[in-house]
Amino acid sequence: MTDMVKRLDALAELHAQRDAIALEKQALRDGVLTEEIKAQLADIDLECAPRETEIADRIDKLTSEVKAAVLAHGSSVKGARLQAVWSKPRINWDTPGLLGFAQAHPEVATFMRVGKASVSLRKL
Repeated sequence: MTDMVKRLDALAELHAQRDAIALEKQALRDGVLTEEIKAQLADIDLECAPRETEIADRIDKLTSEVKAAVLAHGSSVKGARLQAVWSKPRINWDTPGLLGFAQAHPEVATFMRVGKASVSLRKL
């Protein structure tokens, strides 16, 4: 167990080092930029913001329309540069209820499949 904790701590330290390098890199870039250039970049951001917002809104609207149309169509659709992938509905079961049912009806357990465990890393 302590070996795993050590490895997790080492991994966290590597993440911290990567983040520190990114911060240092951004600070070095900011140090090179003059106040005049920073102001010009801010003006460019301000100038482009309305168009970016308009495009983002149009993308959201058209995305919703495409998804609705593909759902109604019932199969994937491929364009020149994008594909809308239709996925069949997932089936979910009441696992605790079925396990209880399987205790009373053991023949049902033959249809149970247990997958592999998995691990995800989360920041604390």
